[in-house]
Amino acid sequence: LLQKYYPPDFDPAKIPKLKLPKDRQYVVRLMAPFNMRCKTCGEYIYKGKKFNARKETVLTENYLGLHIFRFYIKCTRCVAEITFKTDPENTDYAIEHGATRNFQAEKLIEEEEQRIVKEREEEELNNPMKVLENRTKDSKWEMDILENLEELKDLNQRQATVDFEGMLARHTALEELARQKQLEQEEREIQEIMNERKGKRLIDSDSDSAEEEAESRRARLSSSAAPMRPTDILTQRCRRTSSGCQGEEDQPAEKKRKTETWERSVGSIGQAGLKGLVVRKPAA
Repeated sequence: LLQKYYPPDFDPAKIPKLKLPKDRQYVVRLMAPFNMRCKTCGEYIYKGKKFNARKETVLTENYLGLHIFRFYIKCTRCVAEITFKTDPENTDYAIEHGATRNFQAEKLIEEEEQRIVKEREEEELNNPMKVLENRTKDSKWEMDILENLEELKDLNQRQATVDFEGMLARHTALEELARQKQLEQEEREIQEIMNERKGKRLIDSDSDSAEEEAESRRARLSSSAAPMRPTDILTQRCRRTSSGCQGEEDQPAEKKRKTETWERSVGSIGQAGLKGLVVRKPAA
């Protein structure tokens, strides 16, 4: 229902209150607040492990009006009951029964120191002579510490044989030597690279000169052969006789030029044929 009907004569004071016990328990879901070890089976329970626990209010304890709650969990191995409660004074949890808390050495030392300081303050509050005794003990303890420090300093100075200036000078010399070696190595590498490039250029120049010499030799051989020029065919005088052309008689038999197809069909132009190509126009 979204709404309820309240009659005009409704009186909430007449509603009877439920009589619930003050030490009633609730089932809550929580995680282990610290690392612990079960006393029954020795199982380790780590911080952050989840449990279905029973929660109740401790009626006999409180801290500045704040309630203290107790939780009941069970060991995951032997199902033994383990209890712990809140500790608002130290903003922590305190183990009660069934397990021991791990990694608590630092906390125990701090608690012991706080206990000693508290006892001393209580003694000094009620006994003025105790204040003077404690101050005398503190001053003597400080003087002993200072004397021990001075002795340690003197002992270290007597045993110290290290020459800091010499050490710095050696360090500087080593750095300079390393720098010089590095420069020499770099120069050596640069020289090797330059020599390699120079040798490559010499090889390339030798190959180029050899190629040029071979080309010049081929040119000389080809020039000594004296090939026939294409215009020689126009200046040749060919007379058709029974023995053949006159140009063919002057040349050796093994060097006679083969008559081309276009020469057979058109014919060749000799010196006699060239005379008729130009005609002088008569004067008017």
